[in-house]
Amino acid sequence: MRGFVGVIAGLLILQCGAAAQQKPEATSLLGQPLVPPAPSEQARPTLEANLAKAQEAYKANPGDADAIIWLGRRLAYLGRYRDAIATFSEGVQKHPKDARMYRHRGHRYITVREFDRAATDLARAAELVSGRPDEVEPDGAPNARNIPTSTLNTNIYYHLGLAHYLRGQFEPALKAYRECERFSKNPDMLVATTHWLYMTLRRLDRVGEAKQVLDPISAKMEIIENMSYHRLLMLYKGEEKPDALLASVSEGGLDAVTIGYGVGNYHFYNGRRDQAMPIFRSIVEKQANQWPAFGYVAAEAELARDTAAKR
Repeated sequence: MRGFVGVIAGLLILQCGAAAQQKPEATSLLGQPLVPPAPSEQARPTLEANLAKAQEAYKANPGDADAIIWLGRRLAYLGRYRDAIATFSEGVQKHPKDARMYRHRGHRYITVREFDRAATDLARAAELVSGRPDEVEPDGAPNARNIPTSTLNTNIYYHLGLAHYLRGQFEPALKAYRECERFSKNPDMLVATTHWLYMTLRRLDRVGEAKQVLDPISAKMEIIENMSYHRLLMLYKGEEKPDALLASVSEGGLDAVTIGYGVGNYHFYNGRRDQAMPIFRSIVEKQANQWPAFGYVAAEAELARDTAAKR
């Protein structure tokens, strides 16, 4: 195996060309190679310029924790998830007590479908932040108001819950999302956490508790970026209709994947498996360029479990 120095040296000279984009970054839970979709022509110049700046910052100070983190994040935004994981692994080696290294590597292990490794990293991150003040985590892609909505703690527990959820381990997922809920102080983070918390409780058949977590959710909440999660929560409260939600995102994209999985799961835990599975299949078949999205990964996990159960 190449050493971390060699890996990072390679990253600094490797250009994000068309050939690199064709290399699979992962294998889906259904056995398909996953090739990162090319960035749009509009987004590519900014993404590549940001990566070049991150590379220069790392080159100037390769031991700096922030430089390592931003290099890894910028690589991931261009779909270079394995390079990002290698970068965060160097960060773990150089800064073993920095929870951010495990948080970011854990996130990208989820992306490449290595859920056990993700859960291990994120659990370690949770240990490292235990008892420490929370901190706002800067956005790599700022929202319309340029207001970060997540923190280090929320990101750790949110992704830890997701790693468990995707493995079908709903009890530990519930524990993580309950922790995430404690740190979710703004409307955007509250709706994101509540969405996964509600679905987890429903998968555990804890209907009463699931209903209670919806109490703080209302149509009047001021949401900056997590509108799809908010709309799904309104569905769970009975104030949206599943077919109307699906129709509103019929053109595809990230919102279609997010809402599609939420609606499919809504049918699933309400006993309508025959309506859920076609939605999950539609996500995987029609939204393949969205494979890094959590809703896509979750739909894939449902189909993989269904296939395994039929064997």
